[in-house]
Formats: sequence, C-alpha cells, structure tokens
Amino acid sequence: MSGKEQHYINEAFDTNWIAPLGPNVDGFEASLAEFTGARHALSLSSGTAAIHLSLLMLGVRTGDCVICQSFTFSASANPISYLGASPVLVDSEAETWNMCPGALEDAIQACIDSPDSKKPKAIIVVHLYGMPAKMEKILAVAARYGIPVIEDAAEALGSEINGKKCGSFGLLGILSFNGNKIITTSGGGALLSEDEQLINRARFLATQARDPAPHYQHSEIGYNYRMSNILAGVGRAQMQVLEERIARRRWIYDFYRELLAGSEGVSFFPEPKGSYSNRWLTTILINPEKTGGINREDIRLALEAENIESRPLWKPMHQQPVFSHYPFFKTGVSDMLFEQGLCLPSGTGMTNSDLDRIAAALKKALNF
Repeated sequence: MSGKEQHYINEAFDTNWIAPLGPNVDGFEASLAEFTGARHALSLSSGTAAIHLSLLMLGVRTGDCVICQSFTFSASANPISYLGASPVLVDSEAETWNMCPGALEDAIQACIDSPDSKKPKAIIVVHLYGMPAKMEKILAVAARYGIPVIEDAAEALGSEINGKKCGSFGLLGILSFNGNKIITTSGGGALLSEDEQLINRARFLATQARDPAPHYQHSEIGYNYRMSNILAGVGRAQMQVLEERIARRRWIYDFYRELLAGSEGVSFFPEPKGSYSNRWLTTILINPEKTGGINREDIRLALEAENIESRPLWKPMHQQPVFSHYPFFKTGVSDMLFEQGLCLPSGTGMTNSDLDRIAAALKKALNF
C-alpha cells in the first residue's frame, strides 16, 4: 500500500458511497484514462471480467473461434470458453516473448481455409511480464483481415511503445489490479477504449444489464462486474505512486542484471528498440548447456531452501490439459521459455537487504 489509501476509504465511508459507483469510481476511471492516453476507461471487478465483456461486445458466441496468445496466464483464454467459443492458440516470437505476427497470420489463414471457413472474431494479444508485444506488425495483420484486437495489458500498466502506453493500441484494452500487479485494488481490473459506445455498452452489461425503468427490468443477461467505490479509492491512491513503482521495478531488474552479468548461461529479457517495459517481473533464462548442467529447477529449489519464492514462467496454454486439444500454431519459443525461464522476486515491497539475501542465494546456486 502507498499509505494514502485510507484517505479515500474514509471518505467513501463518511459520505456513505460504498456501492459500485461514486466519486472514487469516477476519479479512478479518469486517472486511468489520463495515464494511458485512452479516451475512456471502465473500472471492473477483474481483468478477466474485462476480457469477457470485450468478447461479448465483439459478438463472440458459441461455435466462433478467437485467436489467443498461447504463452500467457489462463485468464487470457478462459473467457473464450465462457462463451462457448474455441481458442486458436498462437506461439511467441523470441524478441518480446509475445505473439508472433507470422504465426498469427498462419492461424488466421488456416481458420479461413478450414472446411467451415470461420474467420476469427477477435485476436487477444498479451504484453507478457510488462514487455510490449510487436503491436505495429500485429495490428497490420489484423487490419488486413478485418479482425478486432483485444490488448491484454494486465501485466503492462505503464509500459510503452514509442511513447504510447500499452492498453491504448487495440480496439479494447485490458488492465488488472490483482494483488500481484504493479498497483492493486485488492482485486479489480479495467477496460480501455477510444470508442465511447463500446465502454457504455460494457458498463451496461457489467451492471446486471438493468434497463432504464423505475422497476428492475432486464431484457438481456447481465453481469455483476463493477468495482466498488471503496476499492476504487484504493486504486486512486495507488495511481499516485505508479511512476515510483515502475522506477523501482526497473531498478530491481538492473540490480539482477548487474549481479548475474558474469554468470555463463543466464540471460535476461532486453527491451527492443522503441519499447519501454514496466519490468513487472524480472525474468531470466537458464541454459543448462552453458551453466555446467544447472537448470531452472535447480535454481528454483535452491532459492526455496532459503525461503525465497521464485516461479517458472507461464506454462503455455497449448500445454495446459484444458486447452491442449485446440489448434496451436507453433514457433517453439514458448516451450523453450517454459523449460528454461524463471521469475525472480520483483515486488516493490522488498528492501535492499532482502535483495542482498536473494543475491547471496543466487550466487551460491550458480556457483559464482
């Protein structure tokens, strides 16, 4: 917490604004729009809810197909299944670890050339670990086929491409404020768009699709996806320290990079030209062919023995039992990343002494 949250929480209680509307909700949405450069923002109960609403507004329904990045957390893909649609999984490219534009075009063409000739209804691209995807190329492919792009920037609040904030490139952008994100509202998310009609439609659906009548009337199925005024107050306070959080995460990345610069077989995730990452998590690749046989799991277990949590990179969706039977357009990148990749402790709450303890454990595990 930033230390400023209680002011907005107390204000919500003092003014009796507890429900999923009120000054904090309005203020938080205005802050998100201003920061990201998106014209409109809608605060919601989760980033997953934002993806679900996005698909609904794009008309995705049972039997449709939606292209989704394979190398991501399952929340990117789950809402496709909520609607009875089928994910078409696309592998990563090596530079950003995100959706490969070439494999994306192959996937689109395969859908169109299939016996039932189904053009995908949407493309869900993810900015993984805060690193911006190759949006110029992805958007160009999407435009050629007339397919809208949903931009999952859940891990990338504050990341940029040539000065333009992630979340503002697609027709719809997604943010998450889950407890592990760079700022948090405990649980929460947001939907961004330049299109006011889309945001208004999403707000209607997220508020149980209540018709404008003096009684409770519903002509459509709605959802309970709005963010409360209390949690939005937490978000308003968190926005005030967002730039500090990004600077600290980037400093932590530099700390690890300098620490492990001389370690053979350990590589980092550089920023491509024009990209600026919030460095949500510092991630490394451990190549056992160059480390003398030390692998990702050896490092993870050595850190765990010192009561230091680290984690493998995301297990790709095409390897997940629940999604393994769907079409997958492979480059081989995400399989390698999952095998060799490790997320290091990256939270802004860590002290310098915490980092020194981690550094000692890493040096011991890597024998240098």
